[in-house]
Amino acid sequence: MEWIHRDSVIKCDHDGRVVNQPSQQWVTISGVPVLVDSDPEGRSIAACPNYGPTIKPCAKTLKVAVGYSGPFTIGGKGVVLSNLDGFTDGTPPGLVHYKVRDPEQIFVRADS
Repeated sequence: MEWIHRDSVIKCDHDGRVVNQPSQQWVTISGVPVLVDSDPEGRSIAACPNYGPTIKPCAKTLKVAVGYSGPFTIGGKGVVLSNLDGFTDGTPPGLVHYKVRDPEQIFVRADS
């Protein structure tokens, strides 16, 4: 599994793009800050095309279900890995996920 950084592509099931915001700046991959525990949560989702009269597009990410490293931490927070999976606030509730589509780096990996 690759480590995820600010420029990694994370999208909802409908193809809206999560706006990544790293909370730390001191550990980078090719100059791009690595994401850590809670960075993917509560983030805006841009351009989710899932909308209609009774449909709510994905606007925010919710809590991460999986995707934080246990052994690899930065400042005591687990590094975000490419197996990241969580829910969005879009419809249908509790069924729309956000996941990594492209880690945008192949240099740093974790086996756990």
